Amino acid sequence: MKIYFAGSIRGGREDAELYLDFIQFLKGFGEVLTEHIGDLKLTHLGDDGETDRLIHDRDIKWLLSADILVAEVTVVSLGVGYEIGRAVSAGKKVICLFRQTPDKKLSAMISGCSDVTLIVYDNIKEAKDRILMAFNKLSPTE
Repeated sequence: MKIYFAGSIRGGREDAELYLDFIQFLKGFGEVLTEHIGDLKLTHLGDDGETDRLIHDRDIKWLLSADILVAEVTVVSLGVGYEIGRAVSAGKKVICLFRQTPDKKLSAMISGCSDVTLIVYDNIKEAKDRILMAFNKLSPTE
């Protein structure tokens, strides 16, 4: 299974360690195409490609080749929202992870989308348990 993991880069890197943890966990289900999202050296400036056009085209190629998109959406990111929209339009399976905090509310465009499996969590263990349940519901042939 090919997994596209999405997390904020230019929107803020405060959850980079969390992304790395999720990526390591997801590697147990298949190939994570976007391991660089968990790179702790990657800054909010997004220096992971020569030009914005190359980054866009590379990432869309990966997204369209993936079987599933898993996005951590707690840190607001225009790019992650764009990727979710593209994945939904392409008929991809989409799981969004949102960490509950009193000062954040998830966009209705994500929480209200029937094509998105939303996992709201309080801690990493709970998120991983719920990801495991979601992946177990996927067809074994995928």
